[in-house]
Amino acid sequence: MITRTGSAKWEGDLKSGKGVVSTQSGVLDDQPYGFNTRFQDGSGTNPEELIGAAHAACFSMALANMLGEAGIGGVSVETTSKITLDADSLTVTKAHLVTSITADGDKAQVEKLAQDAKDGCPISKLLNAEVTMEASVS
Repeated sequence: MITRTGSAKWEGDLKSGKGVVSTQSGVLDDQPYGFNTRFQDGSGTNPEELIGAAHAACFSMALANMLGEAGIGGVSVETTSKITLDADSLTVTKAHLVTSITADGDKAQVEKLAQDAKDGCPISKLLNAEVTMEASVS
């Protein structure tokens, strides 16, 4: 079993407080986040964009693995995961993958494997939200 950690520290109330997030690897170290970075356009990060980055990375890796296992080469996958937060209910309501795939082989097979990766990647499984996707294959 593999365990990875992320951490956050928050001080103050919701609107005027501030926080920092860090990752075990140190790639993020005390990166600022707050109300203004989550609900406005302030400088710093927010949980939704971090989830989006994790989701995009997870999907891209899962698809590359599936394509490789299917004997499909020439693989390049570029993915964005758009995480939608309903500000009124404070609920993540949707994760929408937009991916551009370059791969040798049958387009229909690549599209099928992309759907399988969308459903099967660990972060997709983690999210309790509708996970949708747009895939372009060239």
